[in-house]
Amino acid sequence: MSNEPTYAVVEQFVSIDGEGPTAGALSLFIRLAGCNLRCKWCDTCYAQTENEDTQTLTLSQLVSDVKKSGITHVTLTGGEPLLQPGVKELLQALSFVTVHVETNGSINVEPFRVGEHVHFVVDYKLPGSGMEQTMCLQNFDHVTPTDAYKFVIADEADMQKAVALLKQYNLTHKTQVYFSTVFAQMTPADVVEVMKQEKLNGVKLQLQLHKYIWHPNERGV
Repeated sequence: MSNEPTYAVVEQFVSIDGEGPTAGALSLFIRLAGCNLRCKWCDTCYAQTENEDTQTLTLSQLVSDVKKSGITHVTLTGGEPLLQPGVKELLQALSFVTVHVETNGSINVEPFRVGEHVHFVVDYKLPGSGMEQTMCLQNFDHVTPTDAYKFVIADEADMQKAVALLKQYNLTHKTQVYFSTVFAQMTPADVVEVMKQEKLNGVKLQLQLHKYIWHPNERGV
């Protein structure tokens, strides 16, 4: 009987990265099932638990899928991908491509650094998410210049907290920083005004490109 790791996969598809350092570039998305958080504005609730769409795929099957795709960048997302048993082995096996791991910020990323091909896009869940108490603050010291921190802003209180954290942890000198807005809730122009007022050099505003190109609820894009 094989001891090969298996993974609960909600979906795989090729599209452009909608956010983060590789926004606008082609990527093969691997969305793993299961999340330990329940953010108020979550737009991937279908990946929070395993369901009828979930496939069980082996490590070798996923590696084969990546090779067959012809795409040299993988976005490992969820749910929360770092919860999956065997995810470290998967990251190691994908050393032939560049991997960005989209993680919700509640898990220490340091144990999952397995090579220079793996980079982390770490969320900080601000008060508007309802999940701020779950954040792993150690990640502020574990990110590198090739990683990124993402702050999803729902309202003015979120904006103020994001600015305070940037200053407290000198974050723009450690890693790439992105401000994103909760779609159809926080106005991007308001975020830009605060960036100007606070002189937030090193911070980039990002919009979720896929929600502007396709219908906001469209899957597999």
